Amino acid sequence: MSGSAPSILRGIGSYVPVRKVDNQELSQKVDTSDEWIRTRTGIKERRIAEDNESTSDLALEASRRAIADAGISPKEIDLVLVATITPDMAFPSTACLLQHKLGIPKVACFDLEAACSGFLYALDVADGMLSSSRYKCALVVGAEKLSSITDWDDRTTCVLFGDGAGAAVLAKQGQGAELLGFQCGADGSNPTLLHQPAGGSMLPASSETVETGGHFLKMNGREIFKSAVRVMERAATELLAKHGFDKSEVDHVIPHQANARIVESLAQRLEIPLDRFYCNLHKYG
Repeated sequence: MSGSAPSILRGIGSYVPVRKVDNQELSQKVDTSDEWIRTRTGIKERRIAEDNESTSDLALEASRRAIADAGISPKEIDLVLVATITPDMAFPSTACLLQHKLGIPKVACFDLEAACSGFLYALDVADGMLSSSRYKCALVVGAEKLSSITDWDDRTTCVLFGDGAGAAVLAKQGQGAELLGFQCGADGSNPTLLHQPAGGSMLPASSETVETGGHFLKMNGREIFKSAVRVMERAATELLAKHGFDKSEVDHVIPHQANARIVESLAQRLEIPLDRFYCNLHKYG
């Protein structure tokens, strides 16, 4: 973190589509059951966007709520970042489309692609750009319409993913929680752990890639699980040490809401009581 004042979280907002798809509905489409899904993931239901709802539409609702929570006008925002792997289109960026829908002036806008960690990366980037003093107020959004790249015949993935958006307004001045630091990292050695094979320059879209399901999300769940727990523990431990905190001082942990077992394993490895972990998965109520 730079020597400048920390960024302040001025406002937050979220949005999920109206439509709910529960485990019972999925069990009518693929070989699975409510019991199988709950015991392995903790997931009871997921929200799915309508066909005419785009990622920028989800981002729009979350952003409006964050801006209202911050008590500012959209015209005060001079930086828009959207973290997504399901943009409305390859280009222009979803951030540009969002900027127009919100009536924000023609300011710096771009998308950032980092999958599950995208929102955290976007916060880090926005914090750095605000620290340069060239920007004063940033809108940071994480938004996904993962249903658009989900294979609904693949029970290993279709039970896990849904649609939604979260947004935050960051600034260097005003009231709100301070962001003290970040710990980001990546490992590109095995991209097939979680990827969308087709649609890029390596495997451009064609009738063959569509027929073979190359545009659907693919995942090695077992390996992702092991990696997620190990990496989240290391990142949390290093971040606490960097800023002089002991894990006993942590009141709340808000981990990625992917799998209840991941949350449990992370709590055990960090030796932080499970009741300090936020979890919206059914397994915990």
